[in-house]
Amino acid sequence: MSVLSLLARIMRSLLLRPETLLLLLLLCVSLALWSFFFFHTEEVKTIVRSSRDAMNMMKGRVREMMLEEQISFSRTWQFRSSSAAVYSIQGRRDHMEDRFLILTDTLNNSHPDIFGIFDGHGGKAAAEYAKSRLPVMLRQQLQKENSARTPQSILRQQILNMDKEILEKLSASYDEAGTTCLVALLSEKDLTVANVGDSRAVLCDKDGNAVPLSHDHKPYQVKERKRIKKAGGFISFNGSWRVQGVLAMSRSLGDYPLKKLKVLIPDPDVLNFDLDKLQPQFMILASDGLWDAFSSEEAVHFIKERLDEPHFGAKSIVLQSFYRGCPDNITVMVVKFRKRGSKDAG
Repeated sequence: MSVLSLLARIMRSLLLRPETLLLLLLLCVSLALWSFFFFHTEEVKTIVRSSRDAMNMMKGRVREMMLEEQISFSRTWQFRSSSAAVYSIQGRRDHMEDRFLILTDTLNNSHPDIFGIFDGHGGKAAAEYAKSRLPVMLRQQLQKENSARTPQSILRQQILNMDKEILEKLSASYDEAGTTCLVALLSEKDLTVANVGDSRAVLCDKDGNAVPLSHDHKPYQVKERKRIKKAGGFISFNGSWRVQGVLAMSRSLGDYPLKKLKVLIPDPDVLNFDLDKLQPQFMILASDGLWDAFSSEEAVHFIKERLDEPHFGAKSIVLQSFYRGCPDNITVMVVKFRKRGSKDAG
């Protein structure tokens, strides 16, 4: 055998060994990577820099969203007494337009307690005015001696008067704000509830059942739709059914442009309830931010399980509504009724 043949056989045996082939493969890969980074350094840097910027942008947005959530929760309004509690948050809206009212008279039981929810839209002016002025107007009329008028008639008339005042005041400054109006008068044996708009009140009776205390005024309801059409208006769908494509309720206080068209009215529904018959445990008054996330029955059950909390469950249900994705201001009022004895129960 020649020397060349021997060398050829030795080289073939070495090159075809698995470890030799693996070593050659690793060497080729290393050379290829080195070549790529050597000749494309700027491109690689650009890709890495762009990726880093994207990550920083994403982290910044996450921090911003977390900050927004914290800000929304920091803007809260709350109240608590022995028999009533309110919790209210701005939520995901840019402005807080909800207002609430609690007026009790512990020194004179002949005067009914007054509770109210006002959900403003188009600005806070109408809700703020109604909250400040309506209880004064009601007390003046309710305290008049020898009045033959019922609380129902007084409540109805003063709400209509309130609408006139708001229209006169706000139209002078071209302020188009409006508000819902949900008011409850609570006396020793009677509960009177008036509602304009889509805030809602519901009561929990002695058996834990949800008893509606008000009816929402929505444009898609047959009665409201017919009235709007008769007045020459229309409703259209834009996320929800809206009067003239604008307002998601068919009755309100304020809103002078729509009042001029006569497609919007301030007339309240007023209902009266006998407390001896209902034997109620509590009632909930809330803006539609709650009712977008909870049905009346769900809300009553939720609050019933949390009446021992500091806000009688109002804070818990507001936060739960927020976590369920409600985009609106959310205001919830819970009023606990005193336990009525067998003598009262009749």
